[in-house]
Amino acid sequence: MDIEAAKMIGAALAIGIGAIGPGAGMGILFSKAIEAIGRNPEAQPKIQLTMFLGIAFTEAIAIYALVISLMILFS
Repeated sequence: MDIEAAKMIGAALAIGIGAIGPGAGMGILFSKAIEAIGRNPEAQPKIQLTMFLGIAFTEAIAIYALVISLMILFS
């Protein structure tokens, strides 16, 4: 196998597998936040703040996977 082909496969696997967890996490996060707001609408500001913080931390993990993928691809 050519080294360039191995780099492309490695980069694709890194971002592909690295994005599965954050994608599932965000789906669960959104569903639980909407469920909580539906049960207690008065708590919406607190729930939204916590949801946005969770989204930021979850998205950071996906960005780490992207950085690793780019490092594999361009090294």
